[in-house]
Amino acid sequence: MRWVMCLVLLVLSVESRGGDVFLIPEHNPKPIYPPALQRAGIIGDVRVRFTVHADGSVSKVSILQSDHHDLAEACRVAIGQWRFKPWTVEDGKPAEQEVIAPMVFGFNSALPLHLNEWLKKLKCRDLNEVTVNTPEHAWADTTAFHYTRAYLSNAFSATTLPNERRLALIAGMNRKVPVIVRECLNNPVSRYVRFLPEDIRKLL
Repeated sequence: MRWVMCLVLLVLSVESRGGDVFLIPEHNPKPIYPPALQRAGIIGDVRVRFTVHADGSVSKVSILQSDHHDLAEACRVAIGQWRFKPWTVEDGKPAEQEVIAPMVFGFNSALPLHLNEWLKKLKCRDLNEVTVNTPEHAWADTTAFHYTRAYLSNAFSATTLPNERRLALIAGMNRKVPVIVRECLNNPVSRYVRFLPEDIRKLL
C-alpha cells in the first residue's frame, strides 16, 4: 500500500439504556488517495461525522475538518459506501449511532527505515527497467520517485523541513522527472541520485 490511513471510530452521542452497539465493519473501502495530491506530496488529516443505522447503512456524512478539499471528497465518497453489521433495536440498543472517523493521508511509515540509503544506491539501470515499459506521463509515479517523495515527507520534522519547502522540493523534482529518466537511460551505470536536484541530493 502506498499510503497510510488511520481510522478510529468514536461514538459521539448515543441515547441508550441497555448499552451501546459495538460497530462491526462489513464493507469499508478505504478512501482513494487522489493521485495528483500524492504526486505533489500533499498530505493531511480529515475528520468526518456520519450516522450508522441499525440496518448497517450509513447516512448524513459531513466533513468536520479537512486539510484539502480533495481529501475530504475522497472520504465522503468512500464512507458513503460503508456498511456495518446490522443490529436489532431492543434492550435499549439505539436505532442509530453518530460516529466520527479521523483519517490521515500520508506516505506509508512502514517503508524501509533507511530509505535514503536505498535511494543513494539505486542504479539507473534499475530505474530504466521500470520506465522503459511505463508511459511517460506515469514516470513520476514509479517507485524511485515515489520513495523520494516519501523520504522527504517522513524523514524530517516540520521544523527541519518546513512544509512549504518540502512541497517546493517535490514540485521541482516532479518537473525534472523527464530529464532524470532520460539521463538515466543514457547513463545506465550511474546512480539515480546523481540526476536529482541538488537540494534533494543534500537531504538524502
